[in-house]
Amino acid sequence: MKYKHQEKFTSLLLAWHKKHNDRTMPWKGEKDPYKIWLSEIILQQTRVEQGTAYYLKFISTYPTIFDLAKAKDENVFKLWEGLGYYNRCKNLLITARKIVQDYAGIFPNNYQELLQLKGIGEYTAAAIASFAFNKPYAVVDGNVHRVLARFFGINTAIDTTEGKKLFASLTNQVLDKKNAALYNQAIMDFGATICKPFLAQCQQCKLQLYCKAYQTGQVSQLPIKEKKLVQKKRWFNYFVFTYNNKVLVHKRTQKDIWQNLYEFYYVETNHQVQWQAATLKMFLDELGIQHYKHLHISANYQQQLTHQQIKAQFIQVALTAIPLTLKKYTWQQVKTLHHLAKPKIILQFLEQESIKTS
Repeated sequence: MKYKHQEKFTSLLLAWHKKHNDRTMPWKGEKDPYKIWLSEIILQQTRVEQGTAYYLKFISTYPTIFDLAKAKDENVFKLWEGLGYYNRCKNLLITARKIVQDYAGIFPNNYQELLQLKGIGEYTAAAIASFAFNKPYAVVDGNVHRVLARFFGINTAIDTTEGKKLFASLTNQVLDKKNAALYNQAIMDFGATICKPFLAQCQQCKLQLYCKAYQTGQVSQLPIKEKKLVQKKRWFNYFVFTYNNKVLVHKRTQKDIWQNLYEFYYVETNHQVQWQAATLKMFLDELGIQHYKHLHISANYQQQLTHQQIKAQFIQVALTAIPLTLKKYTWQQVKTLHHLAKPKIILQFLEQESIKTS
């Protein structure tokens, strides 16, 4: 299906990019596939404002893919700390090592080969192929969906099978195939600065005259999504067990949130537990803890993930001996705890409250 003003859309967008787009980012205009890949992985589920600092840290610490490939996992995860979605970091290491081992450190310039690499989906593959090699692949993300849905007045939901096919076809039709890198940068920046999700800058828009959503008053209604995001709510009760200036920590290895990060001993419940002296004693008895000093119960902390809302409370307990049930865990010096990569919710706790050991 061909829409009215398709050619006009592309020419106006590129004209805006050339004359008016003053958005600056450290990776903009970059041709090194390593740096493009790194920026794209960091920016998945992360705002540009937050991701920029991480990108600069990574480039400074690991200037080449060879540096990243030979880095220790713990060091890379520590550098990633606070970005969330740690599976991205895990895949980053897997792919870096594969490219060094199987491709002699040179990124493949073939879109299909890029798709085979861990953590690289259609969007990232298109970004690398177009920005590094100027291959004719269109990037498709929320910015692109929004700009196209509004300009062409598309009421088909973007998350339906029909919608996915429609937008996939349209993005390919409006792509300037000879200047793919230029076009992709233009539409992403246009969606981020002019055709924004809320408070779109329609009065400054150079495409306004031909924009269907603007003409019909549908700017705030488009694009349409059919499915509602269901938030899962979880409650973590963290026990900060200390003994002789050491604190119990363990590494999350299960296939769940925060894989490979360190945390305190915890119990997950369906609701908030009212931790009073009696309930605390009952729980500690189950662990074989007879002698202890209850130090402090924290206020509630919260971390919002895309599909989950995590709430947590921290109960500090100083032990006079380590029971058998807890001997298998790692006991880290409190003063060196900052070396370990931890979930954001634990970082929030440590920033606001100190660990008491006596």
